[in-house]
Amino acid sequence: MGSGQRRNIAVVPQARPALDAFRNEVANELGIQPPGDYWGDIPSRTCGAVGGHMVRRMIEFAQHNLAQGRFPAGAQQPKLQ
Repeated sequence: MGSGQRRNIAVVPQARPALDAFRNEVANELGIQPPGDYWGDIPSRTCGAVGGHMVRRMIEFAQHNLAQGRFPAGAQQPKLQ
């Protein structure tokens, strides 16, 4: 097992199926179709592009929610200085 594979643990394990579906959605939008949902033959540059697009969309989602005054459960509203 590669060293990077041990660190790929979801903070919330129940979110793993949603993250997998999100990854596949982004890959489809980029025209990437991994055979049989196996990503081992996909070049790292392509996988990085999928991950980068995922991060951009998650940041947009978080910024939109923050702008609407919606904060994650248990999070405190940021203090403005």
